Amino acid sequence: METEILITGFGGQGIVLTGNILGMAATLYDNRHATMTQSYGPEARGGSCSSQVVISDEPILFPYVENPQVMICMSQAGFQKNCAMLQEGGAMLWDSDLVKPAELSDQWRCYNIPATRFAEEMGNKMMANIVMLGFVAAVCALVDPESLRQAVLESVPPKTRDKNAAAFDRGREYGGEILKGRARQEH
Repeated sequence: METEILITGFGGQGIVLTGNILGMAATLYDNRHATMTQSYGPEARGGSCSSQVVISDEPILFPYVENPQVMICMSQAGFQKNCAMLQEGGAMLWDSDLVKPAELSDQWRCYNIPATRFAEEMGNKMMANIVMLGFVAAVCALVDPESLRQAVLESVPPKTRDKNAAAFDRGREYGGEILKGRARQEH
């Protein structure tokens, strides 16, 4: 099975790093195949940016995302530009501090987290992408959550590992709470 993931945001948020970490978790720790491509707007910091990740149990023949099953939005512009690409039945995840969706398809599984606020509360808003990865680990079965956590720890500077581990755990806990709340509503 092949899963296409599109991560959108703006330069400086660690969007490319987020894609790299996801791919690393799949390949190094889950023994699967992954590709990652990236694109930037004309500006480096503050311009639009995306990371496209494909994860598969088989070799990947085409590395670009065309019909994502998962979309992770860390900016309003990224959401507006790309949301129509998300497959029916796909998972739409967004940072509720930065994205205010006007319309959401009832065909999507929708999840949001105040990732930037959580990162700021932890002392560094630059960790919002790591909070988001923890959230992804909880609400989407893309890779093993422990594989993703290990990839985070391998990808950040050693002196920041504890803070990044806490950011990942915060996102994962919040995602777990969301899923428990939804399970209660369905019963």
